[in-house]
Amino acid sequence: MAGQGTPATALLAKRKITHRVHSYTHSDGRAYGPEAAVALELEPGRVFKTLVAEVDGALAVGIVPVDTTLDLKALAAAVGGKKARMADVAAAERATGYVAGGISPLGQKKRLATVLDTSALEWETVFCSAGRRGLEVELAPADLVALAGARTAAIAVRG
Repeated sequence: MAGQGTPATALLAKRKITHRVHSYTHSDGRAYGPEAAVALELEPGRVFKTLVAEVDGALAVGIVPVDTTLDLKALAAAVGGKKARMADVAAAERATGYVAGGISPLGQKKRLATVLDTSALEWETVFCSAGRRGLEVELAPADLVALAGARTAAIAVRG
């Protein structure tokens, strides 16, 4: 489909990483991650959202399933920090180069400390934002870790 080029998809193509891009129509008022899972008929635990937090004054990325919440203390510990809070949306957009709701862990403007929840490793492929609202990329968790320069840790809380 035309018009799907983003820094994330460009990075995947440049590195010759096996992936598939999936698009869906976003409905205003719905959370992007859960909406993607429903629209693409996927298990919510297989679709990951990219969240930007501030850990001890520096930005960091947590990638967790859309049906979970980011455990800020666990994220802080995973990046060697003590205290974390969700980042200001404008700061997250500036650092990543993406618009909220379409922040991809891949192809960000600045390389931020990134942590992928360990539950991703349970799947052959996972889905995350391809860098635009309504656009998801499917790839192997190991490729996501390698391309995002991520580490894995238990950073998601269910319920």
